[in-house]
Amino acid sequence: MFNLRYLRNIFAVFILAIFVWSCSESSNEPTVNEAEVLIKYLESTQSPYGKFYVNTDLPSIVDAATLKADVEANKAYVIDIRAAADFAKGRIKGAKNISETEVINHIKSIDATKYDKIVIVCYTGQTAGYYASLARLLGYKNVFSLKWGMCSWHTDFAKRWRDVIANGNKYASQFETKPNSKGQPGNLPVLNTGKKTGKEILEARVNKIISEKFDAAKITADEVFQDLSKYYIVNYWPESQYLDPGHIPGAVQYTPKASLALDQELKTLPTNKTIVIYCYSGQTSAFLVAYLRLIGYDAKSLLFGANGMIYDKMVEKKLTTFNDNEIKNFEYEK
Repeated sequence: MFNLRYLRNIFAVFILAIFVWSCSESSNEPTVNEAEVLIKYLESTQSPYGKFYVNTDLPSIVDAATLKADVEANKAYVIDIRAAADFAKGRIKGAKNISETEVINHIKSIDATKYDKIVIVCYTGQTAGYYASLARLLGYKNVFSLKWGMCSWHTDFAKRWRDVIANGNKYASQFETKPNSKGQPGNLPVLNTGKKTGKEILEARVNKIISEKFDAAKITADEVFQDLSKYYIVNYWPESQYLDPGHIPGAVQYTPKASLALDQELKTLPTNKTIVIYCYSGQTSAFLVAYLRLIGYDAKSLLFGANGMIYDKMVEKKLTTFNDNEIKNFEYEK
């Protein structure tokens, strides 16, 4: 009996030792930094796009005249993501009405190679830019957004942009010209998709971003100016324009197609604060915010950009602005 008990004790100790060793070994396994894996994948030639989209072709925007010519030549496939009721009132010939949550799946379901351009259309060019960016990041190199949205197609649809520029100087007196320093480099966002490869993480994150819709990625100038200290505000213009005509108080300047790479200044973006990106019109910022949210940042695109804050200064400096010359009054279907 004594020997049997002794053997049982030895066996129990042996099993315990194996368990402890096993736990120790598993705890030493390297943890996947999903954000870093995803970013390196998207910045590489192995990405679906074949190069780093953010610092090369972003934004991918087509104007109304070009789209009209492509539609007439049967070279463009038009996806209109406006509400069904507005689509029924008037649309580009041949356009398909697809909800924003289904637009990426719809692009995947068609033979995208049949068309020179797949153009996503919305009201103002901003929501369309957001989804066109996601499609590009997935490798669809012929996807574009329509510049200014349906506001540029015909005066019957131009109210949204016209209303914005009618009140476009609301914050002109508050803009500053002194430069502000970027944050110190820190950690990347934490992603928890449970995936390990860049391709798998990308697909999981795209699905997550789509489920949140563009509503989660946009912010108004009024919201930002209520409390500027709540946000890390990014002026996505060249430095010369950041200084003249100036920028939102406290905003920091990041150079388009240069700054926001892993080996540049991406890590200076905070992970503990909402990041507000603004450009001239809210269209480029929508493209960029899609990427930043994809890799885990709480980023929002400032709707209508500087057009809705310092319109006259934008005109004076000959920067990109909406005006009646942008409205082409092309025919449309009902």
